[in-house]
Amino acid sequence: MNQTLAKAENQYLVKRSVTWEQFKTLQSAFDEIGGVRMIYCEGELEIMGIGLLHEMISSLLGALLISYFVINRIRFTATGAYTQTVEPKLEFQADLSFAFGNDPKQTDLCIEVVVTSGGIKKLRKYQLRNISEVWFWYDGRISIYHLEHGEYVEVKTSVWLPHLDIAHLEECLLMDSQLDAMTAFEQKYANEFTN
Repeated sequence: MNQTLAKAENQYLVKRSVTWEQFKTLQSAFDEIGGVRMIYCEGELEIMGIGLLHEMISSLLGALLISYFVINRIRFTATGAYTQTVEPKLEFQADLSFAFGNDPKQTDLCIEVVVTSGGIKKLRKYQLRNISEVWFWYDGRISIYHLEHGEYVEVKTSVWLPHLDIAHLEECLLMDSQLDAMTAFEQKYANEFTN
């Protein structure tokens, strides 16, 4: 049985024409406050609170993908939500990020769980970091974007994970129980891997 996800009243604020120096000053003022994320991209500053739904989906999505990597023996480095910077114009954290090569600093896949804000306008920050693939989870669906000739193009399947069943992944993310989601996901791929 799937749950109906209620969107929490996450706090979200956007300010434009913010300098890098102003951003760094504000960032230091927020150092002591937990549950707040700041994103700076070419003069635009986003300040958002991180809510329960966001963290539930993000954590489960990370667990499911790592399970998939292990079952399919895909070499990976999970780099989480580390801060990615291009001074003086960009600083952000994706909700999840993965590297599939030997260099964990070369992020290949970033994923954002969008509850109250964002969408494809957020692709610019990934473009500045030359991230080859970006996923957005929004309202139960995953949209996949691949970087081709410097621009993002929406695609139906992951270039990095072409055999991953995105529709099944979406179903698992909406299950009432995270245990049920993990079990259903692992059973699907464990059966395929052994056949």
